[in-house]
Amino acid sequence: MKYPGLIKNKILTQDGVKHQVKRWRLVGKKIVFTNGCFDILHMGHIEILSKAAEAGDILIVGINTDASVKRLKGPSRPVNDQSFRALMLASLTIVDAVVLFDEDTPLELIKEIEPDVLLKGGDYQLSQIVGAEEVVKNGGEVKIVPLVKGFSTSSLIQKIQEL
Repeated sequence: MKYPGLIKNKILTQDGVKHQVKRWRLVGKKIVFTNGCFDILHMGHIEILSKAAEAGDILIVGINTDASVKRLKGPSRPVNDQSFRALMLASLTIVDAVVLFDEDTPLELIKEIEPDVLLKGGDYQLSQIVGAEEVVKNGGEVKIVPLVKGFSTSSLIQKIQEL
C-alpha cells in the first residue's frame, strides 16, 4: 500500500467521528451520512456511495459490526470481517470517514453526527429510514438513491454458491 496510514486514519471510533464532525462544521463543510453492512462491495454500493459523495462535502459511512450483521443477516454473515470492510471503504477516495456501530440501526450515531444529508438506497421508503425524522428536525435532508438492478450482496453470494 502506498498510503496505509492515510487510509487507516479515516477509520474512526464513534467519539473520534463526533470530534471530527465538529472540526468539519467549523470550516463550513456539508456532512453526508450513509450506512450499511457493505459485506461484499459491488456496483450498487459504489452507486450509492458516489451519489452520497456528490450530496455534500464530507461523506461518513457507518458500517455494522460483525455482531450486528449476524443479527440482521444470519449466522453465515458477514463474509468479510468488520476490519476488512472498514479498510475497504476507507480506501475509497470518495469516503472521508468510516465508523463502526454495533446496534442494529445507526440511530444513535446519526443523532451524534447530525448530518446535513442522510442518504439511503432505494429499497427504503422515507418512513422506513432510521434517523430521517431526526435529520429533518435538525434542518437536514433525506435522499433516496435508486438501486442498481441485479446487484446485491445476497445475489452475489447465491451466484458464488451455485458455481
